[in-house]
Amino acid sequence: MTDTPHAAPEAAPRVAVLGANGKMGRRAVEAVRAAEGLELAAELGSRDPLTAVVDAGATHVLDLTVPDASPDNVAFAVENGLHAVVGTSGWGPERRVALEARLAEHPGVGVLIAPNFSVGSVLASAFAAKAARWFESVELIELHHPAKLDAPSGTAVRTAELIGDARAAAGVGPSPDATERDPDGARGAVVNGVHVHAVRLRGLEAHQEVLLGGPGEQLVVRHDAFDRGAYMPGVVLGLRTVASRPGLTYGLDGYLDLG
Repeated sequence: MTDTPHAAPEAAPRVAVLGANGKMGRRAVEAVRAAEGLELAAELGSRDPLTAVVDAGATHVLDLTVPDASPDNVAFAVENGLHAVVGTSGWGPERRVALEARLAEHPGVGVLIAPNFSVGSVLASAFAAKAARWFESVELIELHHPAKLDAPSGTAVRTAELIGDARAAAGVGPSPDATERDPDGARGAVVNGVHVHAVRLRGLEAHQEVLLGGPGEQLVVRHDAFDRGAYMPGVVLGLRTVASRPGLTYGLDGYLDLG
């Protein structure tokens, strides 16, 4: 009697971390090392050549760099058949469209662009979008440390996009606002029809409030991240999942069963 041959176990993702010397990158390196089923293949700083990713035998790239460098990093990964998980901001609609065109030429490659890796933050944004159709008014406040480079934050933009889309689908009109003069922009940015206000303050890390108002009541959906450790479960989830989701996924909510 002969043994039935078994399929070889699937190889663990070999991860190259780009931006490994940054605060987020250092935490991600630790998380990849500690995560079951992941292997750390390379740690690259801003001066290291991207060819080191291929030389290290990486199968996945984790991009935690800066907005100016991220598109080239992801393009390199896609062209070399490597899956990519991206936590760098600056991926607006034009960049995403260009990336989707590139991915169409490499149909087996998966890319996740995550404006936020915190599962709690992703859930808060989803809850706010679900609730927004039931309230006349909605505004968003994001609060971060003063070293943050972009405003509004990528998370705030993503949340406003979800809220605006949900309200449009439900036929909800714009929030009431009688403002006629705002020469200094006190009413904040407008993203997908939602006013977004950015605060930069020493002592903060990453915080967001969605304020929803109706006659006689207010609902506040708030998320607080006090430490970069809050992002690591999402980073690991993304790295474990991205190979099974070819093409572009925008937002970690795409990997969560949120209905």
